Amino acid sequence: MASAGATGRGQQAALSDARQAARPSTEEIARYKREAAYAAAEEVQDGMRLGLGTGSTVAYLLQALGERASSLSGLRCAATSPSTEATARSLGLAVVSLDELGELDLAIDGADQVDPDCWLVKGGGAAHTREKIVAATARRFVVIVSAEKLVERITPPIPLELVPFAAHTTLRTLGQATLRAVPPSPDGGLIADYLGEVKDPAALAVRLSEQPGVVEHGLFAPEMVSSVVIAGAAGIERRDGAKAADRR
Repeated sequence: MASAGATGRGQQAALSDARQAARPSTEEIARYKREAAYAAAEEVQDGMRLGLGTGSTVAYLLQALGERASSLSGLRCAATSPSTEATARSLGLAVVSLDELGELDLAIDGADQVDPDCWLVKGGGAAHTREKIVAATARRFVVIVSAEKLVERITPPIPLELVPFAAHTTLRTLGQATLRAVPPSPDGGLIADYLGEVKDPAALAVRLSEQPGVVEHGLFAPEMVSSVVIAGAAGIERRDGAKAADRR
């Protein structure tokens, strides 16, 4: 007769196998990203001031907008990274500085994690400081993800951008944080990851924001999010965030 411990381990293994089997393939994930991006692109209208995020899902958004570039009159975009700016320009989109545009009508970006309350983790592409500035400047911030980015609760790593001065001192003060072996951010900040447990995203966001040496962290509060467009096997789902629809 199997022991209770063996039974428990067997159940956990079965659950892990089931989750792995349910995970979509690389090809399916790419298709879902494209579907989410194209669905969000339909919200872009003539004359808009549009914020463009960074990452693999945004690449599909740029493709969708590029296909409509000749018919989108007066659209002007602010990009969150040099790579996004270069791709957008190559597709015929008008890209200008955020300072020139001022308040944006809409910003669209991806996310690494989305929890049931619409807390986000962003920064896998090391552009989360610019992404947060753009999201905060937009009247509406729409997040585009494939369904596997949905999580029951936020887990590490949480991306950080650090001032280069005394970066290791900052990391020691934070604890459970490490530099990432990637180039600096577009603005010269060092990219790191907080690896500690995330019991309360709001409390951790405050702690990280208050730490001297941290330029910005990758936790985006629900109050920044207007809606999340999710693509998966069941099609397109939309989830409302807490950001007011109109900030006039």
